[in-house]
Amino acid sequence: MSDRPFSILGIQQIAVGGLDKQALRRFWVDTLGLTATGTYRSEKENVDEDIVEAGAGAFKVEVDLMQPIDPDSRPKVHEPALNHVGLWVDDLAAAHEWLIAQGVRFTPGGIRKGAAGHDVCFIHPKGNAEAPMGAEGVLVELVQAPPEVVEAFRAAAAG
Repeated sequence: MSDRPFSILGIQQIAVGGLDKQALRRFWVDTLGLTATGTYRSEKENVDEDIVEAGAGAFKVEVDLMQPIDPDSRPKVHEPALNHVGLWVDDLAAAHEWLIAQGVRFTPGGIRKGAAGHDVCFIHPKGNAEAPMGAEGVLVELVQAPPEVVEAFRAAAAG
């Protein structure tokens, strides 16, 4: 697979779901000391989330604390509690196109703006007949890294 036209740079985020966002904040912000940086609410995505961060600069990692607006509706952002992992990618459009050609299944919606303002798309946890490759039970978000993040990761890798 050396013809891959993109690189996964590192972890951009993890998303944690629960029925009580305040309980999530008590643990992640009050107890662990992560910094709250924003909120995001989407009826369509059934999510009311707080965005918190650990680290700094290009290497900061976002932790999305997600509570369902309606616990009985889909998507169930609180099930499983570790909802998804977001990965920085240097060329999201190329990654999306190439992965589709490899038989990877994506969730509906294609490439779009995510909660933090970056372009994103999601690899489905499970494959199907049309696209047999999924992420083996894990929802994976691919996130377009801004130029300064791409440069920082490449500089760190170069040593």
